[in-house]
Order: sequence, then C-alpha cells, then structure tokens
Amino acid sequence: MTGLKIIVLAKQVPDTRNVGKDAMKADGTVNRAALPAIFNPEDLNALEQALRIKDSYPGSTVTILTMGPGRAAEIIREGMYRGADNGYLLTDRAFAGSDTLATSYAISCAIRKLDFDVLIAGRQAIDGDTAQVGPQVAEKLGLPQVTYAEDVLKYEKKRITIKRRLERGIEIVSTPVPCVITVNATAPDCRPRNAKAIMKFKHAKTITELQGADEDYMKMHDDRPYLRIEEMSVVDVQADTKWLGLSGSPTKVKTIESVVFQAKESKRLTSSKSDINALMNELLANHTLGN
Repeated sequence: MTGLKIIVLAKQVPDTRNVGKDAMKADGTVNRAALPAIFNPEDLNALEQALRIKDSYPGSTVTILTMGPGRAAEIIREGMYRGADNGYLLTDRAFAGSDTLATSYAISCAIRKLDFDVLIAGRQAIDGDTAQVGPQVAEKLGLPQVTYAEDVLKYEKKRITIKRRLERGIEIVSTPVPCVITVNATAPDCRPRNAKAIMKFKHAKTITELQGADEDYMKMHDDRPYLRIEEMSVVDVQADTKWLGLSGSPTKVKTIESVVFQAKESKRLTSSKSDINALMNELLANHTLGN
C-alpha cells in the first residue's frame, strides 16, 4: 500500500488566551503587536493526526499550508520540527482583510496546485472561532468532509475510518479519499519538537526570508532543497482578486466591545448555620438554585 499525501491547513494566530488591556486598538481591531503569535492550538491537534497517519503508513508525507504574512513561515518550521516534511506559505498583500469566505477561496486555489490525498485542519482558530474555513474549502473543492474528528483509525481500500466526538457521544464513520477532515481539541495533543528535526530544519526559509542572506547561506540552501519553504502568491494560485481581501469578504464587523468582568459585590460568610441558611435562602429566592 502506497503512502498518503497529507496537507495540514494551519494558521498563525494571536494568543487570545492571554488578552490584556492593550489587546485591542481604538478602531476595534486586534492589536497583534500586543499579543504573541502562536500555532493555532487545534491545528496542532490536526498535525498530530497527520503525523500518526505518516507513522502508520510508510511513504506518507505531511505538508503544512498556511496563509498569512511572511512571519507566518514560523509555524511551518514549527510543524517541520515535529515531523512535517515541507510547507507552503500563501502570502500576498491581496489576501489582507480576508474573512472566512475569501480565505477558503484563496486556500482552495492553492490546493488545486498541489498533489494530495487528505486535507486535515483544526476545527477552528482561536482568533475567530467560526469553524468555517475547513468546511468551506471542502465545498469549494467538491470533496467529502468529516468534522469533529478525534482520531483517524485506519486507511484501507481508498477509505479512511474516523472517530468523531459529538455532544452526546462518539460516532465512527468512513469516507473515500480525497477528503477533508477537521479535528477537535479533544484529539490527542501534538507531539513535542524532535531535536534531530530542529537541527535539520532550523535554517528552512522562504525566498523572502532569504533576501539579504550572504553567499554561504544561499549556497547551503541550493545544496539542501529540503530547506526551501515555498511561497505562493495570487498569481501563482491564479486567484481572482475580486474574491480576495476586503472586496471578497461579505462579513463586516460593525462594532467590537471589550468586556471585562469584575466582582462588584461580595459577601463574607462564616461556617455558622445561620450564614449558610441565609445563603441558601438567597440562592433559592433568585432562582440560582431550584426551579
């Protein structure tokens, strides 16, 4: 059985788990300079599923595809440190301001240029929480999709069997390849970086990152093709710019409000029976307890 060609859709996101008072600009947009950029957590779960397939079926390859500015190449290297083979950075000023519809259009255009069997992505990104890009890519490519995946169980006879985690239990389904799979945060955590992989790929760069590099560095890249992180622009993927960026994004954010929860009232209770009874009566009266 030949291996599978797997593409992992990943995103570099601001770390919204540690939002402070400076996380938002006056115009209501995210102040990315105030938040560290990280590998989207559920995309790491997706990467682990891809790497498990690679481990189980010799000859399989894992490619990271991400869309973003030049600095997003860092998560491609992060994926390679954990076991991915290579990566593509989809980057162009025309992509700026894209909502999920424009993003999925750009990604689907890029994927049509690549050879693959399975697309795997995290269920959603922590900076938007829409869970739309993966399914939209599947629709644009006309591929079957499996969402809420928790584990890829097996691959045989051109079909993949997947365990899904739903609200009321689990479900085992199978789908033909090629297909799109989106992975829950309940899936196994991604493996740590591998020391040998770090040494092998620490100098992996995009063409843009290599600008200004000295002659010795360029020669090293020429001698080691695996260090090349490919860049793809609008022209490379043959995308129509009217469907990209702000012009191709029907989603419009009218207002954003930063809400900070504060405890305005507090009560200090003792362990006395009267205090406990008073608290229980209050909770029953305001229907916090009971019907």
